[in-house]
Amino acid sequence: MKKKSLVIYLLLFVQSFGYTAMCKEKPASPIKFDTREYWVSVLVKVADPVLTNLSKEQLRANMPVISKGASRKEVSHLEALGRTLAGIAPWLELGADNTPEGKLRAKYIDLTRKALAVAVNPSSPDFLNFTSKHGGQPLVDAAFLAQGLLRGYTQLWEPLDQQTKTNIVNALKSSRSIKPGENNWLLFSASVEAFLLKSGNGGNLEPIIYALNKHAGWYKGDGVYGDGADFHWDYYNSFVIQPMMLDITKVLNDIQKDTIITYDKALRRAQRYATIQERLISPEGTYPPIGRSLAYRFGAFQVLAQIALLKKLPAEIAPAQVRSALSLVIHRLIEAPNTFDTKGWLNVGLYGNQLNISEEYISTGSLYLCTVGLLPLGLPATDPFWTAPAQDWTSVKVWKGIDMPNDHALSEHK
Repeated sequence: MKKKSLVIYLLLFVQSFGYTAMCKEKPASPIKFDTREYWVSVLVKVADPVLTNLSKEQLRANMPVISKGASRKEVSHLEALGRTLAGIAPWLELGADNTPEGKLRAKYIDLTRKALAVAVNPSSPDFLNFTSKHGGQPLVDAAFLAQGLLRGYTQLWEPLDQQTKTNIVNALKSSRSIKPGENNWLLFSASVEAFLLKSGNGGNLEPIIYALNKHAGWYKGDGVYGDGADFHWDYYNSFVIQPMMLDITKVLNDIQKDTIITYDKALRRAQRYATIQERLISPEGTYPPIGRSLAYRFGAFQVLAQIALLKKLPAEIAPAQVRSALSLVIHRLIEAPNTFDTKGWLNVGLYGNQLNISEEYISTGSLYLCTVGLLPLGLPATDPFWTAPAQDWTSVKVWKGIDMPNDHALSEHK
């Protein structure tokens, strides 16, 4: 054999051996997504572009605004801030400490305060639109911002300088120019007023009372409200209705004015809805793609996440099974191909990039409501929600053939 041919043969043999050996290596350990560390990494990955850019007055310049409908450039940026705030606030409310996570929280507490100051500063290029000048959407996201301030009151509201507080109050009050529709939108006005009430800034009880009276009449039973007079088979009981009712009635409960729908009644109904939500999660970590606004991704499970955060899960649902179920849902959706664009912004879709699954009112900023699926991060790292071993959730147990107790509707007539 000629020397040149021998060298080529040896090289091919080495390459083949190396490839065969590589194939025989043990596969890398699977990603441990059923952990607090993974949830924190998801929250940071989603929220960082919004908070970092806004804190530097670069949100309008750098955030893409993708929508299949008419231009949403005048409303999408407030959507991104308000919705991010509603989800990240409980985690930030834990405050800073000397742990790696505590130091990370310190960074994002600072970023969020700076972002808030920019958003309501009339002289900033990133001053956000809270008024009816470009339609009704700003009321929606003024409400999510108010909800975030309620959830992160000691870290995101109390330490702010007086000028920023004044600007926030002025911005929220400017949303009063928008008249809500006779549906879940009534809770947007009520949420703004609830924050103004709690913070001692002239909150108006009338829109709160009106919204709660309407929802009392729209209750359909078994933990479900209509979206207006009609029943809608979608996730709006979780995106908006029940979480906002919990936060509003908690404010009223604290001042002993929750007389229409009490906080306790709102909580019982939300507990039932959380029970249903836990059962909707399949063994594979999927759930029914029903109704509108599916591009809010795992924000669909806000009620389950909030009941876990409040440590009010029904006795038959262990915190660890909620963590395991939600972890798989979050992992499937976040790791789906093309969930993010090349610069780290969320793409429109439920599983990856699916623009056609969205409605015309949805744009890039809307998508950040997914953060409310991460509310249990407001529980400390030592809580059993995080420390207990992974546990099967209801659908996993049922389809394994485990003999489970039967399920019952919520009765309020006992």
